[in-house]
Amino acid sequence: MKALVKTQPGGGHFELIDKEEPIAGIGQVKIQVEYAGVCGSDVHTFEGHYNYDATDLILGHEFAGVITEVGEGVTGFKIGDRVTSETTFEICGKCRYCKEKQYNLCSTRKGIGTQQNGAFTKYVIARAASVHRLPQSVSCRDASITEAAACAYHGVSRAKINKDDIVLVLGPGPIGLLVAQIVKSYDGIVVMTGLTKDKERLDAAKEKFAIDYIVDVQTENTAELVKKLTDGYGADVCFDCTGAVPSMQLGMDLLRKQGQYVQVGLFAKNVVDVDFSKIIQKELYVTGTRSQNTHDWEPTLALMSKGAINAAKMITNELGINEWDKAYHLIKSGEAIKVIFKPID
Repeated sequence: MKALVKTQPGGGHFELIDKEEPIAGIGQVKIQVEYAGVCGSDVHTFEGHYNYDATDLILGHEFAGVITEVGEGVTGFKIGDRVTSETTFEICGKCRYCKEKQYNLCSTRKGIGTQQNGAFTKYVIARAASVHRLPQSVSCRDASITEAAACAYHGVSRAKINKDDIVLVLGPGPIGLLVAQIVKSYDGIVVMTGLTKDKERLDAAKEKFAIDYIVDVQTENTAELVKKLTDGYGADVCFDCTGAVPSMQLGMDLLRKQGQYVQVGLFAKNVVDVDFSKIIQKELYVTGTRSQNTHDWEPTLALMSKGAINAAKMITNELGINEWDKAYHLIKSGEAIKVIFKPID
C-alpha cells in the first residue's frame, strides 16, 4: 500500500513509498482510511521542529474510516463499522495518569502518527480501546478532523465558561476556529483576533461560523472593544491558539482580575518571557492544555453530530496523499483552513 512516510530524522524526508499492509493484533482493529486530516504538527515535523528523530514512520493522526479486521479479544466492534480513533496507541497502564484515564499525560505513551504508523495510507491499526463509532449524522469526511476538534474541546474544558462570558480566542487557525465554535456551544461571546494576513480566515470566522466579534490586531483596537463589552473590567476567559508571545501578552493584558488564561498554541521556543506581575496582581488563573483525552471524544462527536462544530465548513481542501507539497503550501500560505488527504492505490 502507498504511504506518506518520514524516512529519516530531521526536517524534510517525506516520501511516498510502498509499505506492507498491517494486520490487527490482540485488542486491535484494522481500519481502512477514508480520509485523514493534516495537522499543524505534521507541518512542524516536516520543518524539523517536532518529532525530529522519527524514522520510517507513516504520518497522520487525524482520520476516519471503516473497520476491515477485528483482532483477538475485541468486543463491541465489527467489520463495516464507521469509526475514528484517538491517537493513543500504547500506554503503560500503571502510572497515576493511566489509572485516572489521563492518557495524554502518560510518560511512556505512544501515539498514532508520531511513534506508531499513522493514517496517511490505506490501512491503519488502532487499539480498540481508543476507537469511537461515528454517529449516523457524521460522515467519515467530517469525522477525519475529530482529533483536532477533540484537542480544542480538551482546551476549552480547562476553563469554566458561563453564559454570556466574554471569551478571547486569539488566532484564527483551525484550532482557534474549533475552540471558538465550542465556546459558542456554551453560550460564550467570542472575540477572535488575528493579523492582517489572516483576513481570509477572519472573514471565514464571521461568515461561516458566526463568530461574534472579529478583530485585526494590526489595524483595530482590541482593548477598546473588550473594554466596551465588559464595562471596563476585561474579558472573562482567554484561549491563546497562536503560540506567539505578543498574543500571549495581549491576552493577559485584556483579561479581567481573576480571569482565566489557557495556553493552547505551542510556542516556537520552549522558554519565553512572561510578565508574572500580571498574573500576580490580577490573580489570573493560568493553565496549559496538551492534546486530547479519551473522555473528550464522545462529547466532541456529539457536538459534531448536532452541528455545533461544523466540520464540513472547516474542510477547505481535499488532496491525495501524494500531494504533500501542495498541502504544505496551502497551509503555510493561510489559504486553507483544514486540508484532508485521501489514500491512493
